Amino acid sequence: MKKYILSCLCLFSVFAYSQDQDNEYATSQERHELKVNGLFLILGAIEVDYQYLLNEESAIGLDVLFAFDDETIDVNYYVSPYYRQYFGKKYATGFFVEAFGMLNSVDDYTYDSYYDELTDTYYSNSGYDDNVVDFALGIGTGVKLITKRGFIVEIDLGIGRNLFKNDRDFTIIGKGGINLGYRF
Repeated sequence: MKKYILSCLCLFSVFAYSQDQDNEYATSQERHELKVNGLFLILGAIEVDYQYLLNEESAIGLDVLFAFDDETIDVNYYVSPYYRQYFGKKYATGFFVEAFGMLNSVDDYTYDSYYDELTDTYYSNSGYDDNVVDFALGIGTGVKLITKRGFIVEIDLGIGRNLFKNDRDFTIIGKGGINLGYRF
């Protein structure tokens, strides 16, 4: 009888240890996140963010924004890959810093004027230069909170500098928002 009880206890402890390992393994497999920026939805654009968690402290991701209201947002679209470093106690949560690149498009307003001395007249030419495309590098910071079931709330803010068209008004570009999503 002692051997039977001892065998049952040993078998039970193996199953209990096995269950603990399976839960830890399942948590480590939840490495994908999909988020939508709620702030930009209100302002007239849609931004979708996909993030892949490399480990408990770092991740890579991609933000894609498309504006459908030209009057509130100056950017037509952007595609922004990034790398994040997390400083929270839980798996890829808490305070973070990021480095990003951003391929962006803006409508640039141009205004030219000149004076013609022969006719004693001022001439002006103004209008929009549609779809001026540039590439920016920048940094950002933010905070990510996650529930036990995988629901995500994230607040982030970043600033970058366009590298190629420095004669335009849009040399400094920003990104940020209030993101809602899910980790799976």
